[in-house]
Amino acid sequence: MNIFEAVGNTPLFELQNVYKSERGIKIFGKAEFLNPSGSVKDRAAKFMLQDGIKKGCLKSGMEILDATSGSTGISYCMMASAIGCKVTLCMPANVSQNRKKIIRAYGGHIIETSPLEGPEGAFDVAQNLIHDNPDKYFYPDQYNNSQNWLSHYNTTAPEIWQQTLGKITHFVSGTGTSGTFVGTVKKLKTLNNKISAVLMQPDSPFHGLEGLRHISTARHKGFFDESLADIEIPVETEIAYEMVRRLAREEGLLVGISAAANVIASIKLAKSAPDNSVIVTILCDNGIRYLDEPVWNI
Repeated sequence: MNIFEAVGNTPLFELQNVYKSERGIKIFGKAEFLNPSGSVKDRAAKFMLQDGIKKGCLKSGMEILDATSGSTGISYCMMASAIGCKVTLCMPANVSQNRKKIIRAYGGHIIETSPLEGPEGAFDVAQNLIHDNPDKYFYPDQYNNSQNWLSHYNTTAPEIWQQTLGKITHFVSGTGTSGTFVGTVKKLKTLNNKISAVLMQPDSPFHGLEGLRHISTARHKGFFDESLADIEIPVETEIAYEMVRRLAREEGLLVGISAAANVIASIKLAKSAPDNSVIVTILCDNGIRYLDEPVWNI
């Protein structure tokens, strides 16, 4: 087995302590933090890089370049190390120091961009770099590359369907690039068009949910399709921080802030969901890369 083959087939955990089942409703978390680099982004990185190699776009001697808030960049660096490529990443300067340390541990190069402009600013810098150096870089462009959402269409959704024995009634996810939400929802709807797609969003454009975008106000929406969302649930930063700690201490799940926000949205949904609903959400990444964040300043 190589590192690419280790991606996916993550388990589904029932949340039994942070949520006490009522009216037969169950909440499950897809343990994407158990992917080899520690996040759901391994799926998209794998598909985008393999597609680039297959099409001859990623050639020997080229560097991989993309904009990222961290997790996709870590995935690129892990996989690039295995195939002998260098990686340059455009990242907001305020992403967690632990993420930067992990990227540098894999040999990645970071170009820090304006923290005030967030992921949108990092995207702009990457676009300028590829425009000026088209032969130097392979640019997957995770925000617009269909292989991103296809990775979830072809792997994440079928796994969830199989693991719930087709009983899933609601799928809950936030958006960074929106690949997880778009790809998983598109596939699940082909399996059962009555499944509700629930979009979790930060409650404000100015929030502390690292890795998530307030997609309603994003300048670059990429392949996001707002028509896929049946329900939208806003989540506050402070409540997500509290859930990060609760998941570690009550479920044994040391996960990141976006995973905690997904769980909050799932619990909010459960209050009005029909009896016996089966709610599945994404536990996006591990919490190790956030240990230097304010969430743990307690």
